[in-house]
Amino acid sequence: MNAGSLCHADLSQLLIIDVQERLANAMSEKVLAQLLANTNILLQAATELAIPIIHTEQYPKGLGTTHAAIQAHLSTKPIVKTCFSSCGAEGMDEVISGESRQQWIIMGMEAHICVTQTCMDLLSQDKTVIIVADGICSRTKANFNNAMARMRQAGAIIANTESVLFEWLGDASHSQFKTLSKLIR
Repeated sequence: MNAGSLCHADLSQLLIIDVQERLANAMSEKVLAQLLANTNILLQAATELAIPIIHTEQYPKGLGTTHAAIQAHLSTKPIVKTCFSSCGAEGMDEVISGESRQQWIIMGMEAHICVTQTCMDLLSQDKTVIIVADGICSRTKANFNNAMARMRQAGAIIANTESVLFEWLGDASHSQFKTLSKLIR
């Protein structure tokens, strides 16, 4: 199945990687605020559009639990992991192979470690990977830029929060357009 370059709600799976309290403390305040706001936008939209949501926590004992700012929009327990790629977490093999949705929309921390490794693993399994550039971050701009270049070069599609939202809607006549377009105002 070729999912194409545009995001489609019926083909998408939203993956939030390691947006955790202690890890967030290492990020710049401005970048973190943007990541949290944009993550909440796509979490709310995904919920309204019945898009499956998965979120992971990297070693929560050391890095804390999922950031309080996004917990209200998550209805499932996190997949806890110690491996850097989310694909290596216990139970993810079944999710990836059993999920008929080809597009994996990715947000999270840190771009150059867990996000990149997850992206590369999903690409190797012939998934369409869409990285939400304003929904991922690293502790340094250099690491972020390197991760973006590597993922793009490997075949990931780079998008942003608004693009994903409006591609999911597809048309201003969509029944959720008025409600969901307000999320970005």
